[in-house]
Amino acid sequence: MNNISYRHLNAFIEVSRHGSFTHAAEHLHVTQSTLTATIKQLEAQVALQLFDRTTRRVNLTRDGERFYPVAERLISDFDTAINDLRASAQQQRGHIGIAASPSVLNSLLPPVIKTYRQAFPNIGISLKEEGASGIEENVINNIVDFGIGGNRSAHPELLYQPILQDRYGVVMTHDDPLIMADTLCWNDLKQRSLSMLSVENGIRIQLEKCISEKKIPFILENSLIEASTPATLASLIQNGIGISILPALAASTPAFHSLVFKPLSEPVLRRELCLITRKGRSIGPAGEELLKRATQYFQEAPLPAYVEALSISVKQTALRA
Repeated sequence: MNNISYRHLNAFIEVSRHGSFTHAAEHLHVTQSTLTATIKQLEAQVALQLFDRTTRRVNLTRDGERFYPVAERLISDFDTAINDLRASAQQQRGHIGIAASPSVLNSLLPPVIKTYRQAFPNIGISLKEEGASGIEENVINNIVDFGIGGNRSAHPELLYQPILQDRYGVVMTHDDPLIMADTLCWNDLKQRSLSMLSVENGIRIQLEKCISEKKIPFILENSLIEASTPATLASLIQNGIGISILPALAASTPAFHSLVFKPLSEPVLRRELCLITRKGRSIGPAGEELLKRATQYFQEAPLPAYVEALSISVKQTALRA
């Protein structure tokens, strides 16, 4: 059994450097007898003599000379690894990966990341723009530390903590007749052409689910026009190719700034955006600090109209098994 520890390797390095048990013991702040016993334990473990001892000096044997650079590298790697861990704990070094929906990345996270980077400039941050399924896959496969998106599949390996809520409405041009309505209802859209995000998008998935469960009195016709990205969808609407149904946060992104959003009633339909983490996996001090700042920002900063922040405890959410 290999019982060689950091203590044995460090003792070997110091005796080699000083060429003396006495001087090495002084440097290590141990007694000479303790250091001698440590070296004897190391030699017993490898079944080789590592030092030639004379009355004046201690020299490495041929085997000791061969082992010295290896031991030195092991000690260096260990010290570096421990220092890296300590730096991560103090947020002096590290990396955070986040997967989120386009609306979250475009509208909400940039101000949070700006202030976080000012406080912790040595922490790297990777942002992945994904749809609902992509966010879940990135978290499950440990590609990112956490995600922010909809609860698409209630995956058994994931935790979903609602942090934001927004309301569905209609996106249209400034000259659309629907703008004149005091209250906009789902029934008002039945005779209108629709341009919608494609079926794999989380927003579209929720709408289809609500329709199938008869939560809203509406049917998406087969003849509607589909777009795979928000930018393409916005371009279609700007050119008079239908209106669209979107949550308020998605409608607040730059692609839709030249368009108008009006909330839908009878019934009011809302979407929840969740903090998505993997069960049993902590996100570390850097991730916790970023999430703390994000949730505080959501609570205190002016959010887009019809978008609300929900209260959560970041530490409990991130570490819950």
